[in-house]
Amino acid sequence: QTQLFGVLLAAASNFLISVSLNIQKCTHLRLACQTEPKPYYMSKRWWCGIILLGLGEVGNFTAYGFAPIALVAPLGCVSVIGSAFISVLFLKKTMRTADILGGTLAVTGTYLLVTFAPNVPREFTARQVQNYLVSWPFLVYSILEIIIFCILLYFYKRKAVKHIVVLLMMVALLASLTVIAVKAVASMIILSVKGKMQLTYPVFYIMIVLMATSCAFQVKFLNQAMHLYEATAVMPINFVFFTTSAIISGVIFYREFQSAALLSLFMFLFGCLLSFLGVFVIARNKREEHLQVPFIDCGHIPGQNLTGKIQPDSHSSYYGALNNEDD
Repeated sequence: QTQLFGVLLAAASNFLISVSLNIQKCTHLRLACQTEPKPYYMSKRWWCGIILLGLGEVGNFTAYGFAPIALVAPLGCVSVIGSAFISVLFLKKTMRTADILGGTLAVTGTYLLVTFAPNVPREFTARQVQNYLVSWPFLVYSILEIIIFCILLYFYKRKAVKHIVVLLMMVALLASLTVIAVKAVASMIILSVKGKMQLTYPVFYIMIVLMATSCAFQVKFLNQAMHLYEATAVMPINFVFFTTSAIISGVIFYREFQSAALLSLFMFLFGCLLSFLGVFVIARNKREEHLQVPFIDCGHIPGQNLTGKIQPDSHSSYYGALNNEDD
């Protein structure tokens, strides 16, 4: 019953997340068509999407306290399928045959994932979490993750590389830390409610800080991806990256497949393959979303020999200006 509650909570939360992301994308498109565009963070509709996103994330992360990570993470498929159907209503997209086929594959894969996921829910004490934090598998994993994240952040900040893979890979790396922290915090709270006080340990507050920090930066990079790309392209790729990252973190930190049978492990991996194939079918032939914003062609301005085009800043809805030293 506990795992069933976690599964239902995760499914409902992921559907809410898909609604919120489509609302945000709709806001960006409407603001771009205005004669006097304003920053998206001044729009009530955008803040409504952010609030729904926050509620969905809270519900989704809470589910990790009632079921294993490998059981909850694949339910992000609900966001993928929900986004494909909801975008038809919010963004006036056309439902494709590939969306239906990909959704069927993703649902089938998710069924296998849920069926053959490790059915061993455990409540982790603060001392267990402390021991896992200093274990050599997690330390090696953390070092590799930090190195990869710093490389991606360098290309994002210094080279202005805003490819969808770069953005969503940073989201996935942060999400792996989030699911670890959320499951630890939820387990310690549940034990404390049952009478085994765990809230006096410093590791509890360390995990809360880690959870809040990683969530905040996830919202930043995910919103940037939604600003530049279609929702039906962001959600499938985000599902693949997030699910893979969450399962790996669960295996390394919480050792969820330590006693799993070989057949269960094989069927679980087969379910992963079907889910990933389904989301790639949905995401294929998706291209970058170009907002209908006018630009200035310097080649048509008297006295200017430039041939480039000045686009609005990607971080703002306002137009840029030409540098004219001779007034």
